[in-house]
Amino acid sequence: MQDLVPIAEQIAARLIARRQTIAVAESSTGGLISAALLAVPGASAYFLGSAVVYTRDARRILMDIPDGAMKGIRSASEPYAKLLASQIRSRFSCDWGLSETGATGPTGNRYGDAAGHSCMAIAGSSGQLAMTLETGSADRLANMQVFASTALNFLLQNLSRQT
Repeated sequence: MQDLVPIAEQIAARLIARRQTIAVAESSTGGLISAALLAVPGASAYFLGSAVVYTRDARRILMDIPDGAMKGIRSASEPYAKLLASQIRSRFSCDWGLSETGATGPTGNRYGDAAGHSCMAIAGSSGQLAMTLETGSADRLANMQVFASTALNFLLQNLSRQT
């Protein structure tokens, strides 16, 4: 967690300077992304909320994404990460939505992804971006940390590109 806070501080500075807000939908990181963003003093200026969307019920209840909207989309994929990022952005009426979904380990998921697989997405006014990370590791805690760090760095890089 301590390694995540410096990245979150840079994100916070950019969001505050721009008077922009963010919401997070995360799965296999279990709240680490949100915790890092909230660890920065003054987080209420930019952080609107989050959801840990770990199950199908959580997807339906917290994100208001019905089963029918998932036709042709599987969890732990870039299309699903984009859907989560867009939906959390919409539900909180914020500038940015950040999402993460994956398989931390020690085994893979039921969709055939190996442990260490994660997809992340960012939704903003100019559209959506997604990426996939494969750590090749079955270490659950290490993967959670790397997934959170990668998602925060992905957001920071894209915030840096936007002026």
